[in-house]
Amino acid sequence: MIDDTSLGELQSDEHRRVLDIVAQLRKCGLESVISLPQIVACGDQSSGKSSTLEAITGIPFEQSDNLCTRFATEIHLRDSKNVYVTVRVIPDPSRPAAEQATIKNFEESFTDFADLPRIMTLAKAVMGIEKKPDPEKKSPAFARDVLSIEFGSPGSPQLTVVDIPGLIATSTKGVTKADVELVAAITDHYINQPRTICLAVVSATNDYSNQRILEKVRDVDPEGERTLGVITKPDGLASGSASEAAYIELARNEDIFFKLGWHVLKNRKFEESGCSLEERNLSEATFFNKSNFKTLPQESVGIDALKARLAQLLFEHIKNELPKLRKDLETALEDAQRSLGLLGSRRSTAVECTAYLSRLSMNYHRICLAAIGGHYEDTYFQKNTDQKWSLTSPTTVARTRAVVQFLNTEFTEIIRERGHKYQFSQQDSVKIAVVHPGDPLQPICLTKNEGLEWVRKVLVRTRGKELVGNFNPLLIGELFWEQSERWADLAGAHVEKVSGICSAFLKNLIQDQCPKDVANRVWGLLIEDKLRARMDGALKELALLVKELRLHPINYNKYYTQTVSKSRVERQMAALAKCVEDASVTTYNEEGATSTSVDVSKAVMQFSQSHESNMDDHSCQEALDCLLAIYKVHQKTFIANVTTQVIERHIVGELEEIFSPVIVSDLSDAAVENMASEPAATKRTRAFLEDRTKKLKEGQEIFKRIM
Repeated sequence: MIDDTSLGELQSDEHRRVLDIVAQLRKCGLESVISLPQIVACGDQSSGKSSTLEAITGIPFEQSDNLCTRFATEIHLRDSKNVYVTVRVIPDPSRPAAEQATIKNFEESFTDFADLPRIMTLAKAVMGIEKKPDPEKKSPAFARDVLSIEFGSPGSPQLTVVDIPGLIATSTKGVTKADVELVAAITDHYINQPRTICLAVVSATNDYSNQRILEKVRDVDPEGERTLGVITKPDGLASGSASEAAYIELARNEDIFFKLGWHVLKNRKFEESGCSLEERNLSEATFFNKSNFKTLPQESVGIDALKARLAQLLFEHIKNELPKLRKDLETALEDAQRSLGLLGSRRSTAVECTAYLSRLSMNYHRICLAAIGGHYEDTYFQKNTDQKWSLTSPTTVARTRAVVQFLNTEFTEIIRERGHKYQFSQQDSVKIAVVHPGDPLQPICLTKNEGLEWVRKVLVRTRGKELVGNFNPLLIGELFWEQSERWADLAGAHVEKVSGICSAFLKNLIQDQCPKDVANRVWGLLIEDKLRARMDGALKELALLVKELRLHPINYNKYYTQTVSKSRVERQMAALAKCVEDASVTTYNEEGATSTSVDVSKAVMQFSQSHESNMDDHSCQEALDCLLAIYKVHQKTFIANVTTQVIERHIVGELEEIFSPVIVSDLSDAAVENMASEPAATKRTRAFLEDRTKKLKEGQEIFKRIM
């Protein structure tokens, strides 16, 4: 039968409440979510780890002269009215799902430790390390699976102790290099956990400087704040030898320093494996009373002192860790709930998918309508508002109306400053300075005479039956077509830019509102096609506007006639001013005063003779005035048409209707399932997060209830 009397020293009434908290958290399954306090016996191969835990827990572990522990063994001590032992195997997560399911089905219970060797053999067979050797494929010597032993007895402390495989120095006939690396990885997994108390077990029969475990625990715990050194097999040292003196010095914490110190045990030898625990304890007490180790403090030697020491260490360790443990739990719960929230509601049936898409489309419709309307009160628009204005920034793009206004203004300025092919000077031989040097859209600068010469060439090739001195009405059309030939490309680039901004906004919006897989499907199956159709409609509308530009200019705007008249008057006033200046005479009197007189008759005569005698020159000047006037009129009309009939009508207008509840309601069951149903990976992720959240909430309730 099971003897549980050896466990009493690991607890006291003072410690029970603290230990119970961790036990209840572990019972919730939280050890897979956050690091929980536990005791781990670690050391090199055959260092005496299993014997140490056997003395602490009273559970007889398998021992041999060569390989001992071949997998991690977690011993969960539980307070129970009845004495029981339950053995399970926790599969390695990297195993195939089918193998994991088979291993999880393994469970054995007993009340007599005499059954333990048989059950351990069954457990190793399930892990695949005790099968008959296969000539083609050798069975592994070690496993990543974990043997879980739950030991319940009245008054037992609620804690967990772990025995892990001993570190192996090198591969041998029965142990491969992969086995050596696997054991090292298992050790690292446990001792790296920040709330683990490491029992660093070293054998006195081997120089401790050669035992790798000391290097490993100092790597993860440089200050020794959670490491207790345990020296085993002190009876293997020759009395009075230098080795014995070195180990006594180590036990006094004078060589390798751990804040938790060192402890010395004398466990059963292999040939003493048939001795009872009482006989083992008596033999140990006799050794420490007679050997040179008697010089050590009583609290640093023997299993009874170790139990009391562990009880106090674990109590203080857990008490110090509880505030951080609670904070870690709250953080993990927030992360799990946030990740679960991103997955949205469950989507397995057509009804669930329709309901999900309806809610998603309502949010989309609401935010999109606000973005297009320029109403940025929603929290969606308040994220990262201090970021620099940039058309590549999601924060900027979200304020879509502001961006569209910016781009429309930019387009207007481009058409006004660089939309015309030629820039005409008002002076006969002086060109206007280049505003944007190196810019391919920089207008070609012409003097007044060069401009008139350009008009003359077009006038010659457009002559009809008009009288000399007049010009063919079609001349203005030809001049306008050439002067405005850049408009189509500039407008097309503007339409593509605005369309790109709207597309980026919608993509960011849908990705922010739902999981990536749903966002990709909604985008690819619904939104993208509609955006493409809207772009096609915009380009067709633009093509119509450009086509209309190739028609003969038609105008009913009085601005045109006013501008032409103004140009004529300004030209006549300039000629009159020159004639007055030429007919003016300035005289000086004896006192130095000046007086100017104008010969009016001369000025009138000169002005009457100043009119262009060359009829073609007169026609060219008149045609250029008409071109500049009609260009300005059509420029304003074209900008207005592009921004309203193309941008607003086809790109921006009703953007929120692309994905709305009305659209969702018209979708077939097959379509909504294809668009929103959860793939297998998402279902697994949801199940994982739901299980994780449930465990964390249970842990949260435990803290609320106990603390």
